[in-house]
Amino acid sequence: MVGIVIVSHSAKAAEGIRELAMQMASPETPILAAGGMEDGGIGTDAFRIQTAIEEADRGEGVLLLVDLGSAIMSAETAIDFLDEDIDVRIADTPVLEGAVS
Repeated sequence: MVGIVIVSHSAKAAEGIRELAMQMASPETPILAAGGMEDGGIGTDAFRIQTAIEEADRGEGVLLLVDLGSAIMSAETAIDFLDEDIDVRIADTPVLEGAVS
């Protein structure tokens, strides 16, 4: 099963998108939210994204859905930080629509 990580500058947005996506997915689908900064502020944290990728991986890869351009840079940095060989792709799709579909 492919895991999904929602990467947003807002923790609330990432959690909300995850909540909507889980309404359409099976309960075992690994969909994680990686939004905001450690202190609760707006931004993206490559280490938070890395952790979410590792948790979402079930052996068939992980798809990242991102909200803004700098989230892509943070996601790419997170991929570089991975110790494991995980097939990670950054989707070229709107984050909400991509997560729900």
